[in-house]
Amino acid sequence: MTKFQGTLTLFVTCIFISCNTSLKSTDFTSENSFTKGIEGPATDFLGNIYAVNFKEQGTIGKVSPDGKTAIFVKLPNNSIGNGIRFGTKTQMFVADFVNHNILEIDLETKKIQVFAHDSTVNQPNDIAIAPNKTLYASDPNWTDNTGKLWKVTKEKGFELLEDNMGTTNGIEVSNDGTKLYVNESIQRNVWVYDILKNGNIANKTLFYKFEDFGLDGMRLHKNGNLYVCRYDKGTVAVLSPNGKLIKELQLTGKKVSNITFSPDFNTCYMTMADRGCLEVIKL
Repeated sequence: MTKFQGTLTLFVTCIFISCNTSLKSTDFTSENSFTKGIEGPATDFLGNIYAVNFKEQGTIGKVSPDGKTAIFVKLPNNSIGNGIRFGTKTQMFVADFVNHNILEIDLETKKIQVFAHDSTVNQPNDIAIAPNKTLYASDPNWTDNTGKLWKVTKEKGFELLEDNMGTTNGIEVSNDGTKLYVNESIQRNVWVYDILKNGNIANKTLFYKFEDFGLDGMRLHKNGNLYVCRYDKGTVAVLSPNGKLIKELQLTGKKVSNITFSPDFNTCYMTMADRGCLEVIKL
């Protein structure tokens, strides 16, 4: 073997090891610190992570970057939250699946008000927010494995974008605001749409199809990779911007319901429905 061949072999071996080294999660909060309804993690601009159903249903818990947990708010009118997203630095949006609302919470005053309501919505489940602050909501009907897709604004409330889909669940907007990603849990499809200037969608295309297990929450990394929670498998699939499976992150629990990133995107936090806690992976 020549010196060049030896160097090349070492280089290829290092790439192989680097690409196949599995990242495994550790516990970020103690097991059962949240209920089995833990969902909707979102990270504020200071690095605090929020998730619904801390200690009891109908609450939102706040977890500091070093893992300290506390109740943030108790939702009114028997509301139970699901997806959480942030608008401005002090503006939190929460999907309230019980009362068919998107709630708006002021992070400083903790004042809670209804941002949008529509009784024809099955249950706003996960939500995503575009750079122009337009909200998008998935809306599954678990009884017949169908779903809807909504645009939500303060001015017009819920506007139906598509009906008769599969069980719409995870939802995300591309970093530049031009694409909308939506998955269907039971059918295991991930769809991508073009977002038009008026906020509506067009050109629906199958982005990726999984062959087994369920799908839940999704988030985009700043590098454009889409992280998809694979419910019951206990992994997070990482899809490239062109819809190729790059890898899967292994978790301790199986029922991973959603994911969020740290502000610098070097860490991801997953809500685990079977363990009632958040798990963390350093990327």
